[in-house]
Amino acid sequence: MSELNIRKTDLIRSTTFSEITNSNLFLKLECLQKTGSFKVRGAMFKINNLSKDLKKQGVVAASAGNHAQAVAFASSIQNISCVIVMPKNSSPSKILATRSYGAKVILEGNSYDEAAEYVKEFAREENRTIIHAFDDSEVIAGQGTVGLEILEELSDVDEIYVPVGGGGLISGVAIAAKSSRPKVKIIGVESTAYPTMRESLKKKQILKVEVGHTIADGISIKTPSQLTFNLVKDYVDEIVLVDDPSIVKTMFLLMERSKIVAEAAGAASLAYLISKPELLKKDKKIVSIISGGNVDMYLLGQIVSKGLMQTGRLLKIFVDLPDKPGALKKIVDEITKANINIVEVEHDRLSANVPAGTAGVYLSLELENSEKSETLINLFEKEKIAFNIMK
Repeated sequence: MSELNIRKTDLIRSTTFSEITNSNLFLKLECLQKTGSFKVRGAMFKINNLSKDLKKQGVVAASAGNHAQAVAFASSIQNISCVIVMPKNSSPSKILATRSYGAKVILEGNSYDEAAEYVKEFAREENRTIIHAFDDSEVIAGQGTVGLEILEELSDVDEIYVPVGGGGLISGVAIAAKSSRPKVKIIGVESTAYPTMRESLKKKQILKVEVGHTIADGISIKTPSQLTFNLVKDYVDEIVLVDDPSIVKTMFLLMERSKIVAEAAGAASLAYLISKPELLKKDKKIVSIISGGNVDMYLLGQIVSKGLMQTGRLLKIFVDLPDKPGALKKIVDEITKANINIVEVEHDRLSANVPAGTAGVYLSLELENSEKSETLINLFEKEKIAFNIMK
């Protein structure tokens, strides 16, 4: 691969996350890769190896975002005609980014799987080469360079945790890492909403999971390919699951503590480690692959708010007050006593759940920590102020 087009991303030891997870933890920052994810490694390797005739005919790919940008970028480097089929509910920012690399974008289907089915027919009609997101040995080989880079810098690594969608990244990393360090453990992390690979391995056959819901759209794959299923079965030690609240918390902590922006799928492996610190040991060298950083800006705002709430530093409450002068001042005085900052106030007199003659007040409060919220709650109860905590 051209060094001009693919970055050798940083592998950093994180003191913060080592302490949180009770381990010796390193982060492989593929969120800082060209196009914002590891996907460009596989796309570049595959497209570079196409024959001149196939390059002239052009390529097509299905993707919810990261693979789309990777194929579009790799095609632009080679000056190859590129069509990307994305689900209709794809992130607007990822659609815009894909188009910015010169690709034609077609919105089709409501999931990656539906978009992928459309691509098969499109490729036959247009005589284009399909660049699959994970069901391709050359794409997997390209993703495997992540594993090679980890071993170059940390030859005695004990465990590598990898986000799993279709299984291309973990297949490549596992083969590459175990080829030079057979004892290294490779652990895949799936969303609890899409435990595709885990369930398929349990049943010893490829299964199609029911559609769930997760913010980690990059790993929301209904079914693996036969190729990745076989490779994971042979090379991967374990597949574990992580839920959305853990991912949200981890995205927030990465931004606040390490100044790293990761998308939901990209933060999945670290989220699992943070949620299971009792399973780790300080004497082990552990790598978490932060596989991508292409997060939608609107979602990012929600992550900050929800992260603050999860860590007990943002409290939203609803208070039902008499609609009289001075009623709100009593509440504000109690909040002031607790040395808590009011960041937003919203009055509601018209909703059906607000009785006539009263005013509902929503308060967003900034706190130093969760102990401060307990102080405020105790003050409200002491003064007999009725309130509800909003989730």
